Amino acid sequence: MMEVVLRKYGNSTVAVLPPAVLKDLGLAAGQAMTLDTNEQGQIVLARKRKYLLADLIAQCDRKAAPPADLAAWDASGPVGQEVW
Repeated sequence: MMEVVLRKYGNSTVAVLPPAVLKDLGLAAGQAMTLDTNEQGQIVLARKRKYLLADLIAQCDRKAAPPADLAAWDASGPVGQEVW
């Protein structure tokens, strides 16, 4: 276990991670991360996930009804000088 001291940096508070920790985790300065807490009050730091369109589409329910606002949009007709 390692003690980390929080420091002020401008208007923010930062936790400095020692180089050995960064190396062990395969992290580098400037890398995007997500930060969350769990029910035990622990901080969970994870690499920011890169999504692929195919993965996002695979999560969709293709049998689900469209949202009400989209259905209303599809049912509406032109109201001005639109060319259809």
